[in-house]
Amino acid sequence: MLVVVALGGNAILRRGEPMTVASQRASIAEACVPLAHVARQHDLVVSHGNGPQVGLLALQAASYDEVSEYPFDVLGAQTEGMLGYLIEQELGNRLGDERVVATLVTRTLVDADDPAFGDPTKLVGLVYTTAQAHELAATHGWQVRADGDAMRRVVPSPTPLRILETEAVQWILDRHGVVICAGGGGVPTARDRATGTLVGVEAVIDKDLASAVLARDLGARLLVIATDVAGVFTDWGGPDQRLVARAHPDALDPADFPAGSMGPKVRAAGQFARETGLSAVIGSLTDIDKMFAGTAGTVVTTDATGIEFRP
Repeated sequence: MLVVVALGGNAILRRGEPMTVASQRASIAEACVPLAHVARQHDLVVSHGNGPQVGLLALQAASYDEVSEYPFDVLGAQTEGMLGYLIEQELGNRLGDERVVATLVTRTLVDADDPAFGDPTKLVGLVYTTAQAHELAATHGWQVRADGDAMRRVVPSPTPLRILETEAVQWILDRHGVVICAGGGGVPTARDRATGTLVGVEAVIDKDLASAVLARDLGARLLVIATDVAGVFTDWGGPDQRLVARAHPDALDPADFPAGSMGPKVRAAGQFARETGLSAVIGSLTDIDKMFAGTAGTVVTTDATGIEFRP
């Protein structure tokens, strides 16, 4: 069966680690162990986050001059190629000559009038102290918000409508290849109102929502949203914290979870389950075998009644 796995940013760079190529390669190599296991049994498409990387590239470009400040669509394409290459190489090393692994730089269509452009929520870039964040915001015109105990930059994150290169992805899958695409949600693209042509826009698309759209359009049988926690918790960090085992999409409100982290994952899983009648699972990549069996992670499906918790 076809499986789409959306890798969280932690699979590429663990929180607190330096953003060096060596650190990212080591994390990706570790993530590719369970991915290779999936690829040997199923058709596989891999997407990935790019928040820290695209934010760092934007900061590096802005540190020179206005001419060097690249727009987010170009930066997104850069991270798709860079991170896709690292995943492609490490996963290819695991699979050997068994499968062809290919990275595609894909564009994601959004509505130019999406209200998200007026309400930035997507966390990107490095973490800062409050003083550092406010100084950078004043210097570069950024908007910033809290991310746990730290501060990060936020940018618009419009709703993905479709992946424009879906047919190319399917072409590779038909030839038994593994595809890495929709990195960072894909290159944000909209249709110009005046000319009708496609143009890049200043945004970062949520990779989980883009992965749900891609999985739906490819006819995937399962969407796996891999993160660094065991699944979806109610009352996260509170005295009544509980791990959700199974839930109907109507029983989990994305608004009850952090907008920059678990909220979009819950929304993406619910969207895929509603639109396909199939299941999405949110959990730790290290538990992926158990997630397939339904004994780990949080399964979101229209077959569930309300919310069921793990003991």
